Amino acid sequence: MANILVFDSGMGGWSVLEACRAHVPGQHWHYLCDNAALPYGTKPDAWLTERILAVVGTACAELRIELVIIACNTASTLALEALRARLSVPVIGTVPAIKPAAEQALGKPLALLATSATLSRRYTQTLIERFSSRSIVHPVNGDALVSEAESFMAGDAVSAYTLKAVLAPLQAIEDLHGVVLGCTHFPLLTPQLRLILGDHIIWYDSGAAIARRVEALLPPGPRSDAERVSVYATDAERSTVRAVCRRSGLGPPCALKLSEPCLMFFD
Repeated sequence: MANILVFDSGMGGWSVLEACRAHVPGQHWHYLCDNAALPYGTKPDAWLTERILAVVGTACAELRIELVIIACNTASTLALEALRARLSVPVIGTVPAIKPAAEQALGKPLALLATSATLSRRYTQTLIERFSSRSIVHPVNGDALVSEAESFMAGDAVSAYTLKAVLAPLQAIEDLHGVVLGCTHFPLLTPQLRLILGDHIIWYDSGAAIARRVEALLPPGPRSDAERVSVYATDAERSTVRAVCRRSGLGPPCALKLSEPCLMFFD
């Protein structure tokens, strides 16, 4: 049984956790959300990079982590290389599933539904240029869906008006093949999104690819029948993370205390 950290700014990485648990059972999963700094997309890059390094580094030291999954597109495009340089354990990042989507689209248009922070990264544009030479990829700002996904995970109703407003640009794309979900929050809303756009649209996310990568990095041998899931948060009193733990049959989240107070709050 390996100690594996799944890290996200909020509860979006839960979609990655569930994909990994289904594909690689029998591990001790440590889910960590930096919800005290949510949303990440509004923070300056330099501050955010140091914040991510501090939060993930603290968790790795305290929990004896053997493998890290950065289940956040914004954090991955910003701090992945810095994390790999600082940590002594493997670090798996999350990037939009543009490559498999483009391979299946056969030249038909695609949409990349992501946060403004992910859409603005040069890394994202490089993915599009490298893997999607035949298909036009239409960027669509999905910032409003992050809070909707967080509310959904807390057990609250999702705003159909907000979802329709976000998806309106996609409905204008002729012969759209599929939508790449460029934020781990968004797969949590796929059933609601599908109701709006229809079943003919294919939805692509990175959960399965991350799970396969986890399996490849784990040592060979028999897997344990036991499995544990522990949840940590930089703000353990927030209703969303507590509701997810309660609905999942888990104990209340544990608070992760940072050793660098200057990074506790963004001014």
